[in-house]
Amino acid sequence: MYLFFVYGALAVLSAYLPVYLSDAGLSKVQISALLACGPFVSLLANPFWGYWSDRMQNVRRILYILLVGNFLFIMMAFQMSSVVFLYAALICFYFFQSPIFTQSTSLILTAIDGTDYKFGSFRMWGSLGWAIIAFISGPIMTWIGVEHLEWVYAALMLCCFVNAIRLPDFSPPMGKSVQRVKRRQTAEMQEAAGKSVYRNKYFMMFIALGVLISVPNMINSTFMSLFIQDLGGSLTYVGLAIFMSSIFEAPIFMLLDRYLSKHKSHMLFCIMIVSILFTLRWFFMSMVVSPTMVLFIQLMHCITFGCYMYIGTQFTEQIIPREQRSSGQAAYSLSWNGISGVIAGALGGFLYQNYGPRVMYTITGFISIIGVIGFIMMWVQETRHNYEQLPTSSGTPMD
Repeated sequence: MYLFFVYGALAVLSAYLPVYLSDAGLSKVQISALLACGPFVSLLANPFWGYWSDRMQNVRRILYILLVGNFLFIMMAFQMSSVVFLYAALICFYFFQSPIFTQSTSLILTAIDGTDYKFGSFRMWGSLGWAIIAFISGPIMTWIGVEHLEWVYAALMLCCFVNAIRLPDFSPPMGKSVQRVKRRQTAEMQEAAGKSVYRNKYFMMFIALGVLISVPNMINSTFMSLFIQDLGGSLTYVGLAIFMSSIFEAPIFMLLDRYLSKHKSHMLFCIMIVSILFTLRWFFMSMVVSPTMVLFIQLMHCITFGCYMYIGTQFTEQIIPREQRSSGQAAYSLSWNGISGVIAGALGGFLYQNYGPRVMYTITGFISIIGVIGFIMMWVQETRHNYEQLPTSSGTPMD
């Protein structure tokens, strides 16, 4: 249930924060700049917390710190009347918020390592939380008003805290002096491991292409709620759009758990197909004339984002050694919430403000086409030549 509430809390915040800021009098450029703080900060936050998680070998403790910082600073942000102080509060908030999902994924992968459990059976709780809480939040926000968003988010974070207490602890059972030595050794290994991760051209190509696919998705996540309102839709429509985008992610994960091949070329082929669907989705969004059409197009999110996130996570897990897992997942997260978010915030705000949403979505469609071409080339290369495997911390290649 921890994933259910932590994903549900983000669904509410991401859906209604742009509307909250718009009602507060901020322009679309200002809103995009504020929301771009998150991806920008995550460029530092994800590697920072990933490093400390690997060094401490205690993901649960890191998650506790992240959840507390998340709650404190977003509550401060809601009290700010000055744009400058609002920027400062949101920067601190995103420093604690952005790594939560990466660290949660790392905890899941560590928990199921060596067992018969599948990643999707746990991750689907996040999708259910995102869908169900977003669906419920629509009528609630219409009733109480978006100006009371902070209380809804606070209630959801309280549920996160309660369920986080029950998370498993995988820290090694040893004395303090032994732990200090172990952490020092782990830190040295992580320094070498981090270099091997970021120097691997094959993996970094995968990250770069992920940015091209993610930028349009981040633009849509930021401006979809404003677009729905511009089309005449209410806050209920915003909640329904979030609900439609994730309600079928859970069965998607179950199907991938059962049928997804672990062969790298097969994974890349699936990612290529998903990227094509992303492209079609943005061109469809450029042609909508009513909020109802947005709701149906959002159904594609279950397949596009759900499949890409799941397959990309499994792909990263395959080519990254176990002791580097948090750092590897943090690097993968950068392609979705880091670099791409910064680009999406600047580009999306400029396009929406000056040319309108339809031009914005058309351009995002062409950006996705470039990513599709790149994945086709990467898939062709994979079918012909196997990639150079990442070495483990001991210097030997993975099996």
